[in-house]
Amino acid sequence: MDQSFLLMLTNLLHLQNHLDPTTSLLSDSSSSYSSSIASPTSPTSLLTSTSAAPLLFFTIASVLSYLATHHSPNKKPKTSPNNDNNNPSSPSHAAAAAEFSVSAFRALSTEHIWAMEAPLRDAQWRSLYGLSYPVFTTVVDKLKPYITQSQLCLPSDYAVAMVLSRLFHGFSAKTLATRYGLEPYLISKITNMVTRLLATKLYPEFIKIPVSRRRLVETTQGFQELTSLPNICGAIDGTAVRLQHLPSDTVNSSMYFSKYGFPSVLLQVVADHKKIFWDVCVKAPGGFDDATHFRDSLLYNRLISGDIVWDKGVIVRGQHVRPYIVGDWCFPLLSFLLTPFSWNRTGSPAQNAYDEGLMKGRKMVEEAIGLLKGRWKILQNLNVGLSHAPQTIVACCVLHNLCQIAREPEPELWREPEENGSPPRVLENEKSFFYYGESLRQALADDLYQRLSSR
Repeated sequence: MDQSFLLMLTNLLHLQNHLDPTTSLLSDSSSSYSSSIASPTSPTSLLTSTSAAPLLFFTIASVLSYLATHHSPNKKPKTSPNNDNNNPSSPSHAAAAAEFSVSAFRALSTEHIWAMEAPLRDAQWRSLYGLSYPVFTTVVDKLKPYITQSQLCLPSDYAVAMVLSRLFHGFSAKTLATRYGLEPYLISKITNMVTRLLATKLYPEFIKIPVSRRRLVETTQGFQELTSLPNICGAIDGTAVRLQHLPSDTVNSSMYFSKYGFPSVLLQVVADHKKIFWDVCVKAPGGFDDATHFRDSLLYNRLISGDIVWDKGVIVRGQHVRPYIVGDWCFPLLSFLLTPFSWNRTGSPAQNAYDEGLMKGRKMVEEAIGLLKGRWKILQNLNVGLSHAPQTIVACCVLHNLCQIAREPEPELWREPEENGSPPRVLENEKSFFYYGESLRQALADDLYQRLSSR
């Protein structure tokens, strides 16, 4: 029985004894235990008393006894899981917050992590944050100076771990707030800060165009081993990143709906033969096509203006072939971006052989996108505000490169819908690049077919 109820009952008995001592329910302090048992006061004597106090007491005591019996404080009230999640004082909320508290994280990361064998340690870290412990510490070390400057009320490594958990599992701010015992607005604030730092401070270090001679040779040789085509330096593709919510006040909201029917923004990436991104662009709503997004990118403007100079050329059938990227038929054919002759192998034998080789190279970027969405599940259904969507996507691309460079185990690929469509029209300022691209493509096809036939 609850101690507070016993105290209340005792006080009532003392009150009744004071009002009507002739019918006391409390034994006299000088009475023995045997005498109180021998002549107990019965409820009948209370009812027949001339004083109103016994009847009042009996009524109150009965009500309290009934409440104590039917509303035991040890009996948990029936609440739904949603109510527990929304109530910071609920037991389930408190337990979850304790499990993911700063002290719990500190105990794991500083006291126990180095006592574990490396494979077990890294497997546990990947299950929580999507990457191994050494890669995690690399991210923390690079971001810590900037996070410290922000005077965040949480430790830097704890804040990074929280954001990585959200990106890896795809949790919403509300779900993560319940888990960590924080307010959703604080989770959103920390997510925005960490993803912004990843997308700005770490981008130049981990996403680089391969302009150095050593890296350019390594990349082109890697692609040649895959495709038998010379001087490929990257593969380009676009993907729609689904938005969980599109604000009702979004201007021209129809532009955000992709050809697959869901609201999204477009991500364009260029990957090398190791599935590492060397260019990332998020500028267009999901309703735009790949060609339009490409032409609006900084990469396109740098390539068409000659700002990017790749110092490595080869001669193929009299044609000077500089490093180029490959894409599918949704991109424009240009001297620096070569596409297939057809999408259904309806060309000549030489053209079909070229198309087959080119698509092997393009497969690298296709798989890179699959790895990106497979590892950072928030990109499967982006649950951040529209204004923060680009930086969140770019942040995940930076983390993807970190994982690929560190040779982290590759997750199951996220499968994209099959693309189809007709080649984009050639713009007036692109005509010279288009005609030169046609000549290069045919020369490469004829050269490849001759080499394959002579084997």
